[in-house]
Amino acid sequence: MAKVSTYLNFSGNTEEAFNYYKTVFGTEFDGKMQKFSDVSADATQMPLSDEDRNKVMHVALPILGGHMLMGTDATQATGFEVKMGNNFYINLEPDSREELDRLFNALSDGGKVEMKPAETFWGAYYGSCVDKFGVRWMFNYQIT
Repeated sequence: MAKVSTYLNFSGNTEEAFNYYKTVFGTEFDGKMQKFSDVSADATQMPLSDEDRNKVMHVALPILGGHMLMGTDATQATGFEVKMGNNFYINLEPDSREELDRLFNALSDGGKVEMKPAETFWGAYYGSCVDKFGVRWMFNYQIT
């Protein structure tokens, strides 16, 4: 079933922020809060310091009405510098690769491709872009 969620980027304090949101919404994380150290360096293809390896790679928290709030520590070591305005994405999870490609092609037209859709180490077909209006989009079709 297709889903939409909000994905937040933090400069290193994702764990603190999501523990706070957990108390605000009174919910529990959807699965484990994953750290960069939970996956091999080969999988991420990023040389990370010990400090960065202890940062949050992914966390998901259900909030209201079935909406999922997700987040990551998007540090400079991961190739991303968080600035106000680029600290969130609308995350689309369509029902098929074909629908992902259709949405990606439409929303990236006239905008900027950040990552062309491709298979990832987390078992998804994934891509991201900024549309011509400056809105950031993530596309994630879970393969496994």
